[in-house]
Amino acid sequence: MRTRGAVLEFSILGLLHDSPLHGYELRKRLTGVLGPFRAISYGSLYPALKELQSRELIAEAAPDPQPVLTTRRARIVYEISAQGKDYFDQLIAAPGPDAWEDEPFAAHLAFFKRTPADVRLRILEGRRSRLEQRLATLRESFTRAGERMDAYTERLQEHGLDSVEREVRWLDELIDGENRP
Repeated sequence: MRTRGAVLEFSILGLLHDSPLHGYELRKRLTGVLGPFRAISYGSLYPALKELQSRELIAEAAPDPQPVLTTRRARIVYEISAQGKDYFDQLIAAPGPDAWEDEPFAAHLAFFKRTPADVRLRILEGRRSRLEQRLATLRESFTRAGERMDAYTERLQEHGLDSVEREVRWLDELIDGENRP
């Protein structure tokens, strides 16, 4: 799930697994799943929906037999197919190391309720390992730059270190929770 498109498709399938949605509602919920800094444009959402439809992972829901008379165009509601559910279940059960990266990790975390416990633990531990590597790199870079940094750059580096350290502590708490019976 290395590409942004793969993360978007995974998230769409996960949301449609819960209930059928129309494009506008799907976009709103995707922002909740992927975070407010990952704005989903309709220019990326609708091509992803069309691609999922062409692979028969989702379909347009049957229209309401009693349509309400209105001047607005009817919204297309999408639902996950049985094949889409199977595919999503495969993605949930067997994520690769890319699930430890920022955006894929957030998407997987959003659907942890459907993720098997051993897979959740593997993702959390992998994410922690990836962040510990990032932390070591940041510390080394901070030390090497030393006196050459101005005060603002130094504060930015400290902020980055602090953010990663906080996330590692948070992951430790989640891992402890997963390990408790």
